[in-house]
Amino acid sequence: MKQLNEKQHIRRTKRRLFLNRFSKSIFMLSAFFGLFFLAVLLVKVVTEGIGSVNFNFLTGKLSTQPERAGIMGAILGTFWLMLVVAPVTMFVGVGTAIYLEMYAKKGRLVSFIQTNISNLAGVPSIVYGILGLTIFVRVLDLGNIVLAGGLTMSLLILPIVIVASQEAIRSIPFFLSEASYGLGATKWQTIQRVILPAALPGILTGAILSLSRAIGETAPLVVIGIPALLIPFPGSIMDRFTVLPMQIYYWTLDASLVAEYANLAAATIIVLLVALFILNSTAIIIRNKFQRVF
Repeated sequence: MKQLNEKQHIRRTKRRLFLNRFSKSIFMLSAFFGLFFLAVLLVKVVTEGIGSVNFNFLTGKLSTQPERAGIMGAILGTFWLMLVVAPVTMFVGVGTAIYLEMYAKKGRLVSFIQTNISNLAGVPSIVYGILGLTIFVRVLDLGNIVLAGGLTMSLLILPIVIVASQEAIRSIPFFLSEASYGLGATKWQTIQRVILPAALPGILTGAILSLSRAIGETAPLVVIGIPALLIPFPGSIMDRFTVLPMQIYYWTLDASLVAEYANLAAATIIVLLVALFILNSTAIIIRNKFQRVF
């Protein structure tokens, strides 16, 4: 009987070791699969577009002649768009999360609101474009300007920021707020000086992901009628504009007629990837700094 139990134990151990090696191999293959196609994409984009990336391309205006076309208008449009999206999203998103977690009484209404916020994170982006077209472009009569585009993109990424901020606030140990109340601090003082500083790394993580999505979205801007024509450089949030993803989209379509536009689209993708890398790197550095402090 004892020998039988030992044999069963050995078989189980061998089976577990085999499953462990098998799972490790599957996960490793999955990682290499994604990295392989990412590398192929990057190599293709860089080889096609790096030759078009130069000073004139980065500072020039849009042109119907591929050899003279530039993307400074799209770069400035993306910059102005983020100037609207970032503060609106952070203020409204974090404020909503604080209210739901710290002030709202738990019940069916709050559960209903939180469920719908989570569901909104999975709504296709083109639906937000239709919403922005209806409210900001037509009802408020803003037209296809930076402000309308920024508010539309803010609606798109608000659910992500709200959910991420809620999770960051929930992760704060309960005894920190209790200690603050015990020392005589009010709820707002506790939120301002204890909870928000401790939750800031998680909140910034959600902001990084949401802003990265916003800077690369095209569908909502297509719906509200953002052009990719020969327009002046935008100088404020009340000007008409275009953005880098829109320019990539239209040049990709034009590549079927003029092959040179494919190289311009690839070059614009390189610029967009560099912008995303700088944005994410800056935000990660800020997040890590606050993690060390708090």
